[in-house]
Amino acid sequence: MTDSDSLADRWRAARPPMAGLHLDSAACSRQSLAVIDATARHARNEAELGGYVAAEAAAPVLDAGRVAFAALSGMPDAEVVYATGSLNALDLLLGSWPADRRTLACLPGEYGPNLAMMAAHGFDRRLLPTRDDDRLALDDAAFALESDPPDLVHLTAVASHSGVVQPLSMIAKLCAELGLPLVVDAAQALGQVDCAVGADVTYSSSRKWIAGPRGVGFLAVRRGLMERLRPRLPAPEWAPEMTVARQLEFGEANIAARVGFSVALGEHLAYGPQAVRARLAELGGISRAVLADVPGWAVVEEAEEPSAITTLAPADGADPQAVRSWLLAERRILTTFVGAQRAPLELTAPVLRISPHVDTTAEDLETFAEALIAATAATSP
Repeated sequence: MTDSDSLADRWRAARPPMAGLHLDSAACSRQSLAVIDATARHARNEAELGGYVAAEAAAPVLDAGRVAFAALSGMPDAEVVYATGSLNALDLLLGSWPADRRTLACLPGEYGPNLAMMAAHGFDRRLLPTRDDDRLALDDAAFALESDPPDLVHLTAVASHSGVVQPLSMIAKLCAELGLPLVVDAAQALGQVDCAVGADVTYSSSRKWIAGPRGVGFLAVRRGLMERLRPRLPAPEWAPEMTVARQLEFGEANIAARVGFSVALGEHLAYGPQAVRARLAELGGISRAVLADVPGWAVVEEAEEPSAITTLAPADGADPQAVRSWLLAERRILTTFVGAQRAPLELTAPVLRISPHVDTTAEDLETFAEALIAATAATSP
């Protein structure tokens, strides 16, 4: 038995059986029984002990989640704030950014809702140069950032519409040399690629590769930068003194989901982040090899892209949305339809995306390839 087989077996055994074939981890992965039980147990504690008493008892678990996220982000000294997800984390950050310093640089493939959030908070957006494969052109970016520095660089490490992995460590080094704050959207990256590059801000959600509950995420900010933020809803004068981080996290919260996220992070660390990343990259390579010759589709990523995401662009008029629906209804195979609104500055037409987790087998991917051929034929006009 290989190490990847052992990891796959442990991952599979820790979860309820899937009613079909799950190839949608980049959207929402499968929680383990331990995560489900921890989330449910906290809800029961709220009923038996009282919500605030249960929350106080859960504080060590919640703090452990903060520490785990900071470690995975390469920001051990950062202040970590719970959010409801990645977009909420970005909202908290941008809404608190100094009002007179609102220019940012980002990639053309930036996530559509992120672009909307940037605009809503009045940020002037500049696009970073990219290569033909949509990866950051580092030398050109260095020239642009040095000659006309923005107030922050926002980098989505792995996009929502493709599995291309950006050179995260190199842009982190560049931004440090130029003295520019680097904000990393790790929603698709955390758990799939190495995010421990020491950015100034890292944020992510729970439900993707870490396999936690929906509706929870993290925002990690270096302490010096955190103190420069000005929350939209600062603590009133009559309230007890609160740190900036506490102000950002203040309000009603789903503590049960936060407990589940913390447990999921602990499981990820126990599996071994490097082993998980290696297995996911291996599955991405297998997926692209299996799908390379499927009629009517073109694989977007390079064969050796270190990502589990494989994106399929229709080559002969196939309808990704109709194919996704057919696969689910007829074969119980869960995939992702990606509309152009996911990356409105870069994506010109819809695509189909698969994102297997570590328990997926080569046979599963062969099954998907055969089903994709059938779905394409069944949905073609």
